[in-house]
Amino acid sequence: MPKLSRAALVILLCCCFCANAANAGIKPGDTPPDSLGTTLDGQTVSLASLYGNVVVISFWATWCHYCMKEMPVLAGLQSLATQRHLPLQVVSVDYRESHETFRRSAQLLKKRLPNLLLSWDRRGAIGAPYGAAGGIPVMVMLHRDGTVANIHIGYGEKMLDSMVAEINGLLNEPAPAPAPVSKALAVR
Repeated sequence: MPKLSRAALVILLCCCFCANAANAGIKPGDTPPDSLGTTLDGQTVSLASLYGNVVVISFWATWCHYCMKEMPVLAGLQSLATQRHLPLQVVSVDYRESHETFRRSAQLLKKRLPNLLLSWDRRGAIGAPYGAAGGIPVMVMLHRDGTVANIHIGYGEKMLDSMVAEINGLLNEPAPAPAPVSKALAVR
């Protein structure tokens, strides 16, 4: 009977993983929604403002131990990219926590990890299309043209090297054509 139980567990886990992946409405190649939440200062973080950069979006929460371990790594990547003038922006989105929790954690994290762009997704509406409703951590990587390159749901430390390699691959892609200018903005 133990073999049957293990097999059933494996099948159940596979079904859960597939269900989470299927629930992620956004997939590689798609153009994601523009909003990435708001900063502690109330500024809106938009993907349009990051056009031309490889964007790494990490959905996290204070109760997610792996998420908290990952933050210094992401901040280190951002710091290195900034020093080397590489087109990379890491955006860490606090997923479904109260404003007070976001405020306290953002203030603490900003002191320790000043290069990290932190934003807030109170109701989970921003993370849900990427699969965050099925569990975090979730990491989304965008090409420099703003389209989705990869989405990783529920990953761990063993995947870190391959994820860094994916980011390096994205950084090696050619710069995109200039963003189209809206006619409404072009008219004076």
